[in-house]
Amino acid sequence: MATPAQIDEQIRLEREQIRQGLKLLHNNTKKLEDKSYASASVYGVVSIDQLLPLVVARIEDTANRINEGKTARSFAHIRQYLADLEPEAAAAIALKVTFDRIFSVKPGQATITNVTSAVGQALENECMMRHYERNVPGLLKIIKDNYFHRSIGTHQKVKVITTLMNRYDVDHWKPWGQVNRVKLGSWLLDCICVVSGFFMKQTTNKGRKTHKIELVPTPAFIERKDEIMAQAELFSPLAWPMLIEPNDWTTDGKHGGYLLNEVMRGYDMVRRGDPTLIQGENPVAFLNHIQKVAYTLNPFIVNVAETLTEKQIQVGKFIPIIEIPFPPKPPDIAENAVSRQDYRRRAAEVCNINAQAFKKSCRTRMTMNAVERFKDVDKFFIPWSFDYRGRAYPIPAFLTPQDTDFGKSLLKFYEPSFITPDAEQWLAFQVATTYGLDKATMEERQEWVQNNQDLITRIAEDPITYRPEWETADEPWSFLAACDEYYHCVIKCDRHHTSLPVAVDATCSGLQILAGLARDASTAKLVNVLPSDKPQDAYKVIAEQAKPNVPVHLQQHMDRKTTKRTVMTVPYNAKPFSNRGYIREALKEKGIEVEKDDLTAVVKAVRDAMNVVVPGPMRVMKWIEQEVSNAIDRGLDKLTWVTPSGFVVTQKLMKKDTKRIELQLLGSCKVTVSEGDTKEVDKNHHKNATAPNLIHSLDASLLHLSAIRFDAPISLIHDSVLCRATDMSVLSTIVRETYMHLFAEHDYLTDWAQQIGAESEPPIIDSLQPESVIDSTYFFC
Repeated sequence: MATPAQIDEQIRLEREQIRQGLKLLHNNTKKLEDKSYASASVYGVVSIDQLLPLVVARIEDTANRINEGKTARSFAHIRQYLADLEPEAAAAIALKVTFDRIFSVKPGQATITNVTSAVGQALENECMMRHYERNVPGLLKIIKDNYFHRSIGTHQKVKVITTLMNRYDVDHWKPWGQVNRVKLGSWLLDCICVVSGFFMKQTTNKGRKTHKIELVPTPAFIERKDEIMAQAELFSPLAWPMLIEPNDWTTDGKHGGYLLNEVMRGYDMVRRGDPTLIQGENPVAFLNHIQKVAYTLNPFIVNVAETLTEKQIQVGKFIPIIEIPFPPKPPDIAENAVSRQDYRRRAAEVCNINAQAFKKSCRTRMTMNAVERFKDVDKFFIPWSFDYRGRAYPIPAFLTPQDTDFGKSLLKFYEPSFITPDAEQWLAFQVATTYGLDKATMEERQEWVQNNQDLITRIAEDPITYRPEWETADEPWSFLAACDEYYHCVIKCDRHHTSLPVAVDATCSGLQILAGLARDASTAKLVNVLPSDKPQDAYKVIAEQAKPNVPVHLQQHMDRKTTKRTVMTVPYNAKPFSNRGYIREALKEKGIEVEKDDLTAVVKAVRDAMNVVVPGPMRVMKWIEQEVSNAIDRGLDKLTWVTPSGFVVTQKLMKKDTKRIELQLLGSCKVTVSEGDTKEVDKNHHKNATAPNLIHSLDASLLHLSAIRFDAPISLIHDSVLCRATDMSVLSTIVRETYMHLFAEHDYLTDWAQQIGAESEPPIIDSLQPESVIDSTYFFC
């Protein structure tokens, strides 16, 4: 129970979160305006989203009137320049440039001449890119691959394209000319002003002459902008860990998490769920249970991270700011044009590199800011919430178990446990697994650690000097943390308690759940539900089954790496198109470029192999898809089911009226042409989403019921559980027992069929005795 003083301290922290969130919101808005990029601000994004369909309609209406001969000749002249652009693209570009210019703080940006010219220039740039895409796609791709990632902003990208294209004998772009650009920009600006009422002219006079004409926001838009920012402020508080236990959630989703309503306003107990639903007692007890787990920062990892930050050294997902100094200016830069041009080129390259490095370091910088804030905090807690399927997610974005490898390595449980011989083995397991031996047997992992005591000692005693020996691990930061804990607890023995989170993962969770639903023993054995002497490898078995049916020249490359992502994602309804991408990438990593027809043959062979090797899951998924289709055809507009833990899942998927446009300079843009969902149920989305959502709801249910039986610190990463090494044997047993109860004592697939009103019996093979999972060493490993 928190004391009044501790509660006051937490309230002060939450007040700071509110202040810092507001400061960040307004600072970011100002930075965007300073950089003439107001289209990316909160008010810019919201306003453009509202205006886009209106401007598109206006452009289409004008185009129709041109076709009917009802407009002046100048409009017909302008139209030729938009021949390559769909109305959505023209509207998106015009709105972006208009907002960027009008709300820029730079002098002169908002004059009508500058705005109309900039809109016309942006449209011409896009059309130029499309011209080269049609005529020299290969050359354009080479230029993009080699130069675009180094360039800052669209202006420099355009400069790169025009400069390099001029070096080749290609069909060069014919410029439109300033007059045509201004005409085109004026027309689109007029479209925006007419449909929005957001902007008006403001004339500045000098004596009796007009000095300049600027576009300024109307009072109506200023009021609207203030309303948008006020709404954004309500959801701006930062989400940090808490200094005391979070408030408990209740079954109606109230009161949990942070203490202050101003902070909790943006967080529901169930994200994207139905707020009117009453959840079961077990899921809520689970959520409150994991919120009571206290954490502390790992001082060893913090020290290493601070040192590498200072030295500007990247390791894995830890990416500090790495700045290259600008080249010295040559002494003759003022009078030597060649020297001046060379310096500008070299300076621009450094500027581009530093800008890209700054972007890449964003998450690491934010993580280290959080570390600085909590470095001297004795212990802290994490508020959690559910997604609509019942999976648990931390509300804070940093200092949580569900972070990058570096982020996870920063955490230790606050409450340590005494080292036992069993704990020593689980610490060794963590060392070997994070190094990369996650597919090895338990004995092989223990043996590797015994054979590498000197390596572990070197890393733990001097991680900076011996960085090359740990940065190549599969999970370098988690491996580093494990080496430190193992060294002090087992090798040097100057630490008699352990608080390092040790993680075990489900083996292909989707197939494990589907095997239980179908009572399919053959699949259950392949994914370690049933006991075996060593970890089973479904990916390898399916690769071997598919091998005879793939083109002969590819058979030697059919192994677990080639099939892994496809096999892993098929239970989540991945279709052949995405399978193609996964297999193409896997073969490419082996240096194999695969032909289109050969790729089709490989995908078909793998999917056919899955029907043979894992028949239960494949039949269940096909049955789910058919029954969901039947349910939608009967008139259901949503699917609802209750998991074994009592969590109520609501899946409501309505069609959205959207279009996707490809802009060469601005990237892929999803353009919403009507607000909100339509009234039409998205049948295909339901068919594709239900099997994966059912699986996720059941693996979540498994962990709900397991965690509330576990009386020790515990954390979760989706289908992975973490606890102290001393407690892992107990937790592993509880998880296996819970799986047994879920699928041995209950026929959940039949229950689920009744809940959605299925018209046929589920395809249950019924060859699996789930109680056998009790003896499975590798069920979670």
